Amino acid sequence: MSLFEDLNARGLIHQFTEAEVPLAEFLETGSRCVYAGFDPTADSLHVGHLIPLLGLRRFQRAGHKVIALAGGATGLVGDPSGKSAERNMLTREVLAANVAAIKGQLERLLDFGSGSAELVDNVDWTGGLTLLDFLRDVGKHFTINAMTRKDSVKNRIEREGSGISFTEFSYMLLQANDFLHLSRTRGCQIQIGGSDQWGNITCGTELIRRASGGEQHVYGMTMPLLCNSDGSKFGKTAAGAVWLDPDKTSPFAFRQFWHGTTDDDVVQRLLYFTDLPLDEVQALGAEVKTQPYQAQRRLAREMTALVHGESTAEQVERAAAVLFDPKADLREIPLSMMADAFAGAPLVAIPRARFSGDGVPLLDLVVETVHGGAQKRGQARREIEKEACISLNGAKWTDPNATVGASELLHDRYLVVRKGKKQQFLVEVTE
Repeated sequence: MSLFEDLNARGLIHQFTEAEVPLAEFLETGSRCVYAGFDPTADSLHVGHLIPLLGLRRFQRAGHKVIALAGGATGLVGDPSGKSAERNMLTREVLAANVAAIKGQLERLLDFGSGSAELVDNVDWTGGLTLLDFLRDVGKHFTINAMTRKDSVKNRIEREGSGISFTEFSYMLLQANDFLHLSRTRGCQIQIGGSDQWGNITCGTELIRRASGGEQHVYGMTMPLLCNSDGSKFGKTAAGAVWLDPDKTSPFAFRQFWHGTTDDDVVQRLLYFTDLPLDEVQALGAEVKTQPYQAQRRLAREMTALVHGESTAEQVERAAAVLFDPKADLREIPLSMMADAFAGAPLVAIPRARFSGDGVPLLDLVVETVHGGAQKRGQARREIEKEACISLNGAKWTDPNATVGASELLHDRYLVVRKGKKQQFLVEVTE
């Protein structure tokens, strides 16, 4: 199966331009140069960036050269595509720092060592461009009428109470100039991006054709923007964006995001984001109802390994398995993942001194955790002794007169208190 056929079968082709040689044929008749751009508006990429970036990865693995373009210049302006209001302006220093931070994440997705991938920053050729040169060499090729028909501009103009600044209005021309520059300096022939980038991408193909007097034709291809089946925005949680930087979204939380994919969405996610063969994805999809969460576990494992490495993916998967198995030994969860694994549980701080000597009376511990400090000692005693529904670190405790010493602490720092199967509390020892 060709690259174009595989992309199409996975649903990854939304729109594409054509030239004298059809794009599918163009990709099969030689090694091509493809680029995708992103504006470094934060110091990390998030999962919303993954479709075009993994698109570059697919092109590279098929033998093409790929360029990841960081918009150090266009990021100063702000892309109006899909936005209802103008972005806050970032300083040059912040954007430069963001580009540097993101490079390491790109190196996990693309192979820069082989020479078939390159990271460029458009500030390098746009920063010194004068206004007069820009108007003469780029602006003259476009009419206002054509620009206002682009969806990214049209939607903003027509939205009541909105509008668009000249700064953002010019964005599509700056992006078009990027394509022109990469075409001239690196022989770049294809630009890919999300479906909201269609207007910007076709500006680039039009500029190259006009600037060459109709002699040169390049290609643009867009990939779908994702929404969840319930209409909510993909890549967002109650805590905000799901980042690729482990310091912003922990590997455990990253894994849980993918594992939380609904049955309605999981096959599409496997097709879009993983390299699993199509027949294997179809097999996983056929078992969604009979093998609950098997497809989600595979998706979570593949994505965590891709972004954070195989070793981390294995650790996180084991931690998740232990967390949701009432018979498992919670000591198998690494210290570095304890806080993330129990992020949804109420946190109770207890001084270390109380665990010394005879330790903390179990009755007191249940009152302080399960009952939030309310004086319900009689109820706590029944839960321990008669209902036998209290466990510490996965083990049942049924003696209301027992004490809990420092030897029970996980990693000498944590204690997990559970009531029944659904209520759990994390005790953290303070110095």
